Amino acid sequence: MIRNEDRGEEKENMEAPAADKPEAAELTGQNEQAETERLREENTQLFARLQRLQADFDNYRKRVRAEMQEWATQSLCDLVRELLPVIDNLERAKQAAGSTESLSAGVELVHKQFLAVLEKYGLNMIEACGIQFDPSLHHAIMQVEAADPENTVVEELQKGYRLKDRVLRASLVKVAGRAKHEEE
Repeated sequence: MIRNEDRGEEKENMEAPAADKPEAAELTGQNEQAETERLREENTQLFARLQRLQADFDNYRKRVRAEMQEWATQSLCDLVRELLPVIDNLERAKQAAGSTESLSAGVELVHKQFLAVLEKYGLNMIEACGIQFDPSLHHAIMQVEAADPENTVVEELQKGYRLKDRVLRASLVKVAGRAKHEEE
């Protein structure tokens, strides 16, 4: 059997950890409070970092927008600078007093000069006559009977232009269709 003394000792041993419990609870509370404070500080640091990154991104976006606008303005200035001699030659042609042939020859030279400047910047005429109709390059406004194969461009009514790979204006064309005797 168990002696009372042993029970007393057991009681004391059992009560000793209970006496330590408030200290353990206090330590646990302090640990939780310290952990909470650490997490708040980390949260504050992360939020501040996020704000800096957001401000940096906004500044980057504004800088890129300004650089793109400056680039577009510079490109336009370069183009206009190249066209100034063409304007000068047109003004000379207006002031020229001479025969119609010399005026016509002067206008032809200015036209070539103008096209040369635009070609330097990537402008090309779209080929039309005698080739197969291409709806991405040509705008058919009429279909006519012709000796040419069907869907061949037979006449260009207005030139089309392409800037590098982009079609600025499609060529207005007449396209060969079926002859009436073929339809019957």
